[in-house]
Amino acid sequence: MFTLLVGRFVANVVVMPQNQGPGVRRRVLASALTQLREEAGLDFDDVIAELGYSKSKISRIESAVTGVSIVDAKALAELYRAEPEKQQWLLKLAKVAKKRGWWHVYGDVLFDWFSEYVVLESEAVAVDTFEIDLIPGLFQTPEYARQMVRAFDPHATDAVVGKRVELRQARQIRLEDGSFSVWAILDEAALRRVVGGPEDHQAQLRHLLELAALPNVTLQVLPFAKGPHIAMGTAFALLKFIDFPSVIYIENLSGGLYLDDDAENERYSLAMDHLRAAALDPKGSAALVEQVIGDR
Repeated sequence: MFTLLVGRFVANVVVMPQNQGPGVRRRVLASALTQLREEAGLDFDDVIAELGYSKSKISRIESAVTGVSIVDAKALAELYRAEPEKQQWLLKLAKVAKKRGWWHVYGDVLFDWFSEYVVLESEAVAVDTFEIDLIPGLFQTPEYARQMVRAFDPHATDAVVGKRVELRQARQIRLEDGSFSVWAILDEAALRRVVGGPEDHQAQLRHLLELAALPNVTLQVLPFAKGPHIAMGTAFALLKFIDFPSVIYIENLSGGLYLDDDAENERYSLAMDHLRAAALDPKGSAALVEQVIGDR
């Protein structure tokens, strides 16, 4: 199967300005066409002369600002003398890039900067994540999610809160059907911070144990006793894909950072390895979760 290695399809630091930012497939297609044009030794003037496109159109295609029609993808692939197998891959990508994702129905309640994360997560085959003081969204019960959504946006209406909770639950479907793998490392603080009432807290921890038993989920806990570590103060997620580089996501109060520089990937991958080594193994982690449940 043809595999295309692409360059930086997400800027080193990106805060998406619109709810419906370009999806991963569009970014990959744009990067692929740019790479093919450069390999063919052609510049914008050559494309303009051969196909009659405007410079603006080519620029928008290669920057993923606009989608690529199947007709344009075919014309560009042929102009760039792409091999037949590669042309078929590009045409298929152009076709699926136009489809709306399942998350489109939640576009009216998504924060601008988080919409891109949902797109990325839906395309990823795995995610490694480290959380300091909260349970990751993929592991949250509806009540825990409701409390977190309300805490983050106190002025949101009940309808908006409800829809955001629905989105968080919908994201968990891929986890539960086994099409997506998660390796989560949680600081002990995430287990001990009570969100909701005591019963809600225990229900969340029991749910965490249920998910940890899934074959595509690995859960480790980093206990307080381990002291300082490489990622203190920095929660992050490392999203992994089949045909293009991993993306690091870091969230703060006003936006999300998306990083994919090679050096940054190496740094965060190394941090994840250090955290895995420092944390309890899955069996010991489950035992600590059980202990926290028993302490309540």
